[in-house]
Amino acid sequence: MPAEGRDEGLLLGSHPSRQEENMMNAQPGKVGESARKSATLSNRKEIEQVRILAETVVLVALSGALYLFRFFLLPQGGAVTLGSMVPVFLLTLRRGPRVGMVGGVAFGLVALVEDLYSGVEVIFYPAQVILDYPLAFGVLGLAGFFRRIPILGVGIGVAARFCSHFVSGVLFFASFAPAGMSPFVYSALYNGGFLLPEFVITAALMFVLVRVKALELYL
Repeated sequence: MPAEGRDEGLLLGSHPSRQEENMMNAQPGKVGESARKSATLSNRKEIEQVRILAETVVLVALSGALYLFRFFLLPQGGAVTLGSMVPVFLLTLRRGPRVGMVGGVAFGLVALVEDLYSGVEVIFYPAQVILDYPLAFGVLGLAGFFRRIPILGVGIGVAARFCSHFVSGVLFFASFAPAGMSPFVYSALYNGGFLLPEFVITAALMFVLVRVKALELYL
């Protein structure tokens, strides 16, 4: 092979083709664009998490404030309030059951502190406290599974709270039942006595909020 041919072949072999050059030149741009998209998605996720946290704090605080406005308070705990469950239901119907349950547990702890501050004797056994406060209020978040039918979700949440209080009443408050009355009947009457009107108030307020599309408001 002539020297000139060998030199030309070496030169051709040592330089990338035009297609390879285009790919090499385009690759940094694609990497940069991918990195920008990833950073943008990450920032949006962080902003959304902060927004959810702020919304949870505000709505739990509002529930705690409404819990202080009571039409009547029962001697072993339980009260008919000015729709104190409504903000937590708004939270869970807007953000889903997981966030709603966290907000419900937080609201339950706030309600416990407020009941103690009011002088109501509500602590008898550790398990009873869990059933009557963090668990009973936490299950309100179950409404988040029924976001397309909000009123049904409210009913499910209140029914779940009733079940938690009912079990607590049977297990820990049987001695408060009148002579000859079954602890099951006593617990059902006691807890239904405040949760039924509480449900009516909550359902009425939620109906109004759904009609004005409060679940779709940007916060």
